[in-house]
Amino acid sequence: MALMRTMAALLLLFIAFGAAAGGIELREFDDPVMEKRYRDLTASMRCPLCENQAIDDSDAPISADMRERVYQLLQDGQSDIEIINHMVQRFGEYILYNPRLESRTYLLWGLPIGLVLLGAMVVVLMIRARRNASAKALSPEERQRIEALTNRKRSS
Repeated sequence: MALMRTMAALLLLFIAFGAAAGGIELREFDDPVMEKRYRDLTASMRCPLCENQAIDDSDAPISADMRERVYQLLQDGQSDIEIINHMVQRFGEYILYNPRLESRTYLLWGLPIGLVLLGAMVVVLMIRARRNASAKALSPEERQRIEALTNRKRSS
């Protein structure tokens, strides 16, 4: 029985150590609004090291540092915009999933809209071209040919 207790205690110790070593971070928030802000901010920032992963999901050490910095800035009473500006200043625009609308990002934001408008124009032009093609008057030779074909069908 003593061996079972010892084994259970060791198992619990390994589980506790594994959870601590696994990078589980516990943040203490007095206000649920502050906790939601923290979750939203960390979900909106991309890990600079990972392919396309938010810092709240990433296990990279730089993401842990970024989460810690966001937590500290929230505790200091900074607004979301101030925190985002601080992180962008430190890590660059790459960390934002939704880049800001600036002179160097006009193409990024405008290209999808432009492509949709271009596609709509092409569709309108194709519809007009088909209408015009079907509405053309027949030449005299085409009329004679159609009359000949319809007369041949009637006589048969």
